[in-house]
Amino acid sequence: MGTILLVILGVLAVIAIAIISMYNGLIKLKNRVDEAWSDIDVQLKRRYDLIPNLVETVKGYASHEQSTLEKVIQARNMAMTAQSGGDAAKQAEAENMLSGTLKSIFALAENYPDLKANQNFLELQRELTDTEDKIQASRRFYNGNVRDYNTKLEVFPTNMLAGILGFAKRAFFEIADEKEREAVQVKF
Repeated sequence: MGTILLVILGVLAVIAIAIISMYNGLIKLKNRVDEAWSDIDVQLKRRYDLIPNLVETVKGYASHEQSTLEKVIQARNMAMTAQSGGDAAKQAEAENMLSGTLKSIFALAENYPDLKANQNFLELQRELTDTEDKIQASRRFYNGNVRDYNTKLEVFPTNMLAGILGFAKRAFFEIADEKEREAVQVKF
């Protein structure tokens, strides 16, 4: 009788350790995903802060290009609104739209040699390019963590515990516009 009781206690201890280990692994991955999302937020905030300065600089040289500048500000505001919603898919879509409108400002600068030579514009452009690179790195880091987290949620036996404890899959931060996935055509 004593041996059976020790075996049962041993099996229960192994099960308890396995459950604790799975739970702690899920928490660790969930926190890494949250941290990665926070990294994206920091870089997006930096970009949001740079955009008004860039628009004001361009305004001084290209005042009759008001519609382009308004589109950039509108896209910035939409992206900031999407950021507060917490939905990665909607935020990714808004951020992709903002990136597209920023490209239009840099294309606009090609038509204004004085603007292209302006030190303030060049510095803002450099900072914005640096920020865009950091956003891309943060997105890759976030998506890698989401991949690991979602995989952990789907593998046996963790999937049974995850469902019971309410852990849910996270969305990737992806490109929504199919045109942006296409290869760039270079013609001479």
